[in-house]
Amino acid sequence: YVGAELQEHLLAEGFAVRVLDIFWYSDGLLDQSTRVSDRRVEYVKADIRDEKSLRSALVGISDCIHLACISNDPSYELDPALSRSINFDAFRTFLRVANESELKRLIYASSSSVYGVKEEPNVTEDLICEPRTDYSRFKVACEEMLFADCRKDLEFSIIRPSTVCGVSRRQRFDLVVNILTINALSKGRIGVDGGDQYRPNLHIKDMVKAYSVLLNAPGNKIDREVFNVAGENLKVIEIAELVRESLSGQVEIEVLPVVDDRSYRVSGDKILQTLGFAPQFTVRDAVKDIENAFVAGQFGDITDEKYFNLRTMKTLIGKGSLSANFSDNSTI
Repeated sequence: YVGAELQEHLLAEGFAVRVLDIFWYSDGLLDQSTRVSDRRVEYVKADIRDEKSLRSALVGISDCIHLACISNDPSYELDPALSRSINFDAFRTFLRVANESELKRLIYASSSSVYGVKEEPNVTEDLICEPRTDYSRFKVACEEMLFADCRKDLEFSIIRPSTVCGVSRRQRFDLVVNILTINALSKGRIGVDGGDQYRPNLHIKDMVKAYSVLLNAPGNKIDREVFNVAGENLKVIEIAELVRESLSGQVEIEVLPVVDDRSYRVSGDKILQTLGFAPQFTVRDAVKDIENAFVAGQFGDITDEKYFNLRTMKTLIGKGSLSANFSDNSTI
């Protein structure tokens, strides 16, 4: 979801890009036949757990952004052993390979969900992490691994993004703003989980911009630093009301019993003060972007499993295409 837009952004910024991905989602591949700029993007189709492919992919690379993981709690919990093998065990291998490579700078994508439930009006990077799920716990564990084991001359930064929203060429409809918006557009109804929980939200255009800001920053400002990347902190019910206001027509809001009680408001002051980065886009912008794409027919069948990580994972596991016991001969 982020990586598909990130590669286009980095190409536009003048970077040459190599993507290592298993490509469960073909929309992550740019159409090289129609985009001249894409001549500077190279694709390596491989499992992140494949050490040989990792070593090969890092040859000649100066900077690396690590995004690879089983994303979101329900997908992670579908097969915890598989998820651990990708989100944690594979990161240990990745870091060892990175330490032995020519890599100069590494950016690790953690998550703002590591904070858990916080009462503070602004959650800053120096507050203790209180992860409530295995997905978040292993994000914290990978952060700790970086501080303990990354070689001294390899600069690294950790970012803890808010929940991303908006339109991507590899779209997702299982993120809070996106799912509320697509339900309003397709059903005229929004189901809200509780509603009083605060959630930080970040437009996808700001998310990808933050990565290029970190890539271009002086090493002494970002090395061994953790940065929140925060947009708007809104209650879930406020997001639903914003969606209703932004879209034409009547939209019904139904408040449901709380399932996910995580609540926190993330501060982006550190990255603003250190690197001058501030989000330029709003949740309302993301809602309008999704509406415009929906009206234009860009998404096609919005119930397609490709828009939902959990459904895709279930299919892949059901077909035997994914296993916690990876080997070089595993199906890719």
